[in-house]
Amino acid sequence: MPDMTAAHLGPVLLADPLDLRAAKRAMRQRIRAERAGRTAAERQAVAERLTDVLLELPEVASSGCVAAYASTGGEPGTGHLRAALRRFGVRVLLPVPLPDGTLDWAWDDDDLRPAPVGGPVPAGPVLGPAAVCQAGVILVPALAVDTLGNRLGQGGGFYDRTLPLVDPGVSVVALVHDGEVLDAAVEPVPADRHDQPVDAAVTPQRCLRLPRRRR
Repeated sequence: MPDMTAAHLGPVLLADPLDLRAAKRAMRQRIRAERAGRTAAERQAVAERLTDVLLELPEVASSGCVAAYASTGGEPGTGHLRAALRRFGVRVLLPVPLPDGTLDWAWDDDDLRPAPVGGPVPAGPVLGPAAVCQAGVILVPALAVDTLGNRLGQGGGFYDRTLPLVDPGVSVVALVHDGEVLDAAVEPVPADRHDQPVDAAVTPQRCLRLPRRRR
């Protein structure tokens, strides 16, 4: 088990920005290749188990509004989860990427359309970037998370610009496969000072609570 007191040191930084970008690129390539190898049946099983784990979280069960995302490609599927949340009366916000690199938001009514960037987005009206502040829990995509809470995203920086808007008391939860939670003492996620941490990582098998750090 890694020494969690190391969380006070903040993200694992590389001295050379070129080294940082190269390390992120290599980790992204490896994990994307691993995700691409999963069968449709494996992906469906992941989506169902992930839903079971998430619905057991107290903050999800008690929240009237959850910010999620429509999964795409090899990401752990969120369609099953979003449908379950709606059945339980939880309102679900989905991100709408904007050209300036920020996120707008719209309600998930299961009427989605393709978007130029990322996964499908709601066809309904957008609510403004501050709408994310209505959420009691924010579920974010990730390629990997380490045990210090550092998150590796797809590289667009959308959530790094969005999460500073959110109250520090709101849980930010990354959704990943089991092998994508990395021991920071062995294989840390490369992170810069602008990279926003997460509070927990949920996999199909468990929820790992991470050291809370100021966003």
